[in-house]
Parts: sequence; C-alpha cells; structure tokens
Amino acid sequence: MSRTVNCIVLGREVPGLQYLPYPGELGRRIYDNVSQEGWQRWLAHQTMLINEYRLTPMEPKARKFLEEQMEKFFFGGGAEKPSGYVPQAE
Repeated sequence: MSRTVNCIVLGREVPGLQYLPYPGELGRRIYDNVSQEGWQRWLAHQTMLINEYRLTPMEPKARKFLEEQMEKFFFGGGAEKPSGYVPQAE
C-alpha cells in the first residue's frame, strides 16, 4: 500500500511521494507534505521558469533561484508566473 499525505498543493489526502525529491530539510518537508500530483505540478512550473527566464540549472545562481521558487510554491503561498507570461494554447 502506498503512503498518503494531506497534500498542501491539492488540499486533500492523496498518494505521497515514494522518495525524497530534493536534498536537505526542504526535501524532507516536501516529502512529508506534498503528493505525487503536487510534485508534478511543481515540475511543470519549474520547466516554465527555466524556459521563460532561460535558466541553466547547472549554474549555482539558477539553482538558488529555483530552490527559492520551490519554497514559495509549496510553503510560501504559491509562486508567481514571470511578468508577461502567456501560456501556450493547447
């Protein structure tokens, strides 16, 4: 049986992550409070940030920015979209 969490993204009890998704204390907090679906929403948001800001995730400055955005996304009331961002039509 998979573990469940009360997901802070979805606001309900759903299947949790199977492993720590990120190192350190932030990763532990995410593991304890974010569901698989909530994590997938972050990954989509992170991809948008990387593309819109043309980040190179290997650069320490970009990694720091993404970590700050991750903290806001999950525990700081949500992350904002870049100014002027227009989602692609599906």
